[in-house]
Amino acid sequence: MAVKTAQDAVTAAAAYLGWLGFRDVVQPEERPASGMDLRAPGLVAEVDPGARPTGVRPVECLWLTGLSAPVASVGVFFSLAGYTPEARRRATEIGLPLFVLDLSGTPQPVNPPAEDLAAGSP
Repeated sequence: MAVKTAQDAVTAAAAYLGWLGFRDVVQPEERPASGMDLRAPGLVAEVDPGARPTGVRPVECLWLTGLSAPVASVGVFFSLAGYTPEARRRATEIGLPLFVLDLSGTPQPVNPPAEDLAAGSP
């Protein structure tokens, strides 16, 4: 699916997460203050549709949200504009998968945790 709007990016990320095996991926009607865009059992995900690379703060916030969820949850981050070098380094250190969504809606892993997740490794 082509990504023309922020909602298209969220829809593409949700479809990809479903393809990876996460069930019942939904976008909450009320978006929490943390900015999480997608949830499923054992999953919290964020989609950054902005034109600037995602920085380290949103990456760490997503990771902490996954750790503090009532049920331990993996965090997965999607960005249209990519990530700052600091965000990529930190995400790799903490094991948070980072994906870039291209305009065709195809996610590409950008760090080892994302490569492992895309390959089906826990």
